[in-house]
Amino acid sequence: MSIPTHRTAPLPAAVDADALLALAGAHHTRAARAFGTRTAGGHLVKVYGLQAPGREVGEAEVAGALRIAAAHLELGPLRGSLGLAVLIVHAGGDGDYVLVHDWIEGHMSDLAVFTGPAGEPERLRPGRTGLAPCVWEAALLAHEREAFSRHVLSGSGPLADRLAAWGADVLEGEVG
Repeated sequence: MSIPTHRTAPLPAAVDADALLALAGAHHTRAARAFGTRTAGGHLVKVYGLQAPGREVGEAEVAGALRIAAAHLELGPLRGSLGLAVLIVHAGGDGDYVLVHDWIEGHMSDLAVFTGPAGEPERLRPGRTGLAPCVWEAALLAHEREAFSRHVLSGSGPLADRLAAWGADVLEGEVG
């Protein structure tokens, strides 16, 4: 019996192997912390803090992010918002980020990303077109998609109970 040998196919030209391996070598987990549910812009908002090593998200950062979220969410009815949102306040390694994710009609969602220099919340501005969540933010949003589906869409009982269960279903600790 012959032992099969594993051959690696050549990578497509656009794959930057060196950059991917460097990114993998520098990858680390980040701390996620739930700050409960709040109200902003007429929406019920579940709030998370996400912290790069050496950075912290506290109530002051959450308050600033909630002001940004409120201004964005006030236009929610024009986008078909259903009144539920997730706010991620990310003290990143290269700057600060605020993500406002809300559920809209037709089983869809809306995402706004605000970016700015680290520790300068007054300079947070809408991110460039096409900017998507980073790997750590995406981990929180993946959890939130499951929580929304599990408790709100597939849950049973009065809506208030479903929303309470959704609000209590959080992802905390290290995310990678």
